[in-house]
Amino acid sequence: MTNDPKPMQDAEPAETPAADPAEGDVAGATDARLAALEAENAEMKDRVLRTMAEMENLRRRTERQVADTRQYAIAGFARDMLTAGDNLARALESVPDDVRKNEGVKTFVEGVEMTERDLLNTLERHGVKKLEPLGQKFDPNLHQAIFEVPTDDQPPGTVVQVMQSGYVIGERVLRPAMVGVAKGAPRAREAADAPPASGQSG
Repeated sequence: MTNDPKPMQDAEPAETPAADPAEGDVAGATDARLAALEAENAEMKDRVLRTMAEMENLRRRTERQVADTRQYAIAGFARDMLTAGDNLARALESVPDDVRKNEGVKTFVEGVEMTERDLLNTLERHGVKKLEPLGQKFDPNLHQAIFEVPTDDQPPGTVVQVMQSGYVIGERVLRPAMVGVAKGAPRAREAADAPPASGQSG
């Protein structure tokens, strides 16, 4: 009697291994670390950019300060030299026109004029410029009004006389010009303000 073969049983499918919780923790930690590094990198980049901007601003400030120091360092010396220039101008003004015709005096005057020009040219080479306010509108930033001159020849507020020359160094006033300023006569102002007369019928 033959034995019936036993029916073969189907093989059970292999079980998929369950995910290891430890691997998930490692991946999460890696992502967190990467995010932290990226944030730190962005922060460092921002700091570097800010530092570079601050250094550029500092460089510009330093350049301006050096330029200002170079330009204005002689201000005190130049101000003292203006007194010498004033004395030369007064010496020239004190010589009467009729005396200037004398040959010896004429040579002396020409020498003083040359010295004054050299002084002004030297000051100008170092950034000191003489103001020329005559005929200009009075500017309190550049001029110092000493007196007013009633006149119809110039608009009110016009510099009509210079008592002492003024000078600037760069953009700064070294010494304001002392000036006389036009003061319009009352009648002239009233006539200027009056409305034009209408035509009269004959």
